[in-house]
Amino acid sequence: MSTVNVPLLDLKPQYQSIKAEVDAAMARVVASQYFILGPEVEALEQEIAAYCQVKHGIGCTSGSDALILALMAIGIKPGDEILCPSYTFFATGSAPCRLGAKPVWVDIDPVTYNMCPRAAAEVAQRCTRLKAIIPVHLFGQAADVDAFAALGTRLGVPVIEDGAQAIGARDATGAMVGARCAMSTWSFFPSKNLGCFGDGGMITTNCPHVAEQLKVLRVHGSKVKYYHRTIGMNGRLDALQAAVLRVKLPHLESWHAGRLSNADFYDAAFRAAGAADSRTPLASGGTPLRFPSRPAAPARHIYNQYVIRVPESMRDDLRAHLAEQKIGTEIYYPLPLHLQECFEFLGTAVKGLLPHTEAAAKETIALPIFPELTSEQRAHVAQQVVAFVGKSARTLAGTH
Repeated sequence: MSTVNVPLLDLKPQYQSIKAEVDAAMARVVASQYFILGPEVEALEQEIAAYCQVKHGIGCTSGSDALILALMAIGIKPGDEILCPSYTFFATGSAPCRLGAKPVWVDIDPVTYNMCPRAAAEVAQRCTRLKAIIPVHLFGQAADVDAFAALGTRLGVPVIEDGAQAIGARDATGAMVGARCAMSTWSFFPSKNLGCFGDGGMITTNCPHVAEQLKVLRVHGSKVKYYHRTIGMNGRLDALQAAVLRVKLPHLESWHAGRLSNADFYDAAFRAAGAADSRTPLASGGTPLRFPSRPAAPARHIYNQYVIRVPESMRDDLRAHLAEQKIGTEIYYPLPLHLQECFEFLGTAVKGLLPHTEAAAKETIALPIFPELTSEQRAHVAQQVVAFVGKSARTLAGTH
């Protein structure tokens, strides 16, 4: 067994590199005794908005609450329909339900794992109360913003980008994700490329009226203290979290570069072993391993996750082997939302309903990609993946 230990994510090196800055920022907030919203949050909102190339940022409690607030801001009501992927984190699908609305599941593009615009257009034809579209920029790669923006315009509904995993990603035009549609929601959960020390989130928009409405909604629907013109929620961002994020934001581009360097290494190692990228289906043959397809410039993948694909018959055994070799992995996501027990009331718990989604759930594994990976760690990961896949492929070939 190897002595090299490679966790899926290790945030301690990052913290040590900025400890003095973080400690000073947190001390500043403690000394001010201003813990909820206030100048620290306002400064972060301005800095995130500038980074994302938009006019307004509205800090909130989490990426999950950001989605709910965004839907509240456009007046979502019980019975309304929202197009969203099933292959995503739970919050994307649960947000409409929290408001009594109905998520309408859309299959993914098997190359990018993002929601497929053509499938969305087809599903939209069956909707009678469609009010919004929520594409997710999954794993740090932009969804097809051009196609979804055009679809939203054609259908007369806003597009809310779920950018929880993708701050700093660029779309096919080179624009930052979140810069071109009605709103974008962001998560600052610690595991994100830009993560705080707990929960935190933000909504960005170019519309001043939407921004003002979001600011009211996040404080129980109150603009003047104790006077409520609408029913909002307790969705305020803590100043301590904002202070941490303000320290981290100037380092974000260098962390993106570190992740890209690690992705370059994996890509080269897997390609040298005969693997192809995700544009080639597993069924096409060859080495049964697919690594993420790289979007053409000026698009940019920021690799919140680095997700490989192997046959279903091999996936869990590969993961067990990597665990034995002290390599951390994760499966994003083992059970699509349309098959989750809590969504049975929608009547979509039918296997085969979303074939690309269901196949991805059975065939994908996320590997360590954090920027502080050492050359020894990433070499160990690549070697173990290649060795196991090669051995398993030979064994499988020998049984036929």
